[in-house]
Amino acid sequence: MKNNLILFFLLVFTFGFSQKKFSQKEAEKFQKQINSEYADAKTSPLMEEDLKVFKTLEFYPINSQYFVNAKFVKAENEKVFEMKTTGTRTPKYIKFGTLYFTLNGTELKLNVYRNIELSKQKEYKDHLFLPFSDLTCGKESYIGGRYIDLKIPKGDSITIDFNQAYNPYCAYNHKYSCPLVPLENDLNVEIKAGVKTFH
Repeated sequence: MKNNLILFFLLVFTFGFSQKKFSQKEAEKFQKQINSEYADAKTSPLMEEDLKVFKTLEFYPINSQYFVNAKFVKAENEKVFEMKTTGTRTPKYIKFGTLYFTLNGTELKLNVYRNIELSKQKEYKDHLFLPFSDLTCGKESYIGGRYIDLKIPKGDSITIDFNQAYNPYCAYNHKYSCPLVPLENDLNVEIKAGVKTFH
């Protein structure tokens, strides 16, 4: 009986407090990292003329309300599919799960995907791809939507920090071929967080 009670409190403690908290530092670190990557000719997706004058990407102000704890429901019996891109490339993905969350009082959901080839590499074995579009697209943010990188969660919750949303490379340079945001990941709200449109 005593052991059962200990187990019960352990479970309550583990799941009741599994929600992560927003970190301003993490969002700032993301901005710093992406800026240094784009400023470096070896890693930058920018076109030569843009790279010469590049100082910083434009970001929405960091805002804790765009950091959400989502319920993660793993997908079952999904088939591998070819994701459409801006070019002729059709990389293979699988829908890995659905994320349910509330943002500014609105209940929303997004599907999250796993790149089959990428997942074979050790450093990307836990990587999940979250593409989304919203009502800022084509105005303040890139018309083709934005991406967020996530990791496979251990439990049934996952945090999404929209402050770390970034543009596909093809937002900066037409030589790149980028996955198109699936229609089911088009949000009918404004996500005023992350990287803004270029130029």
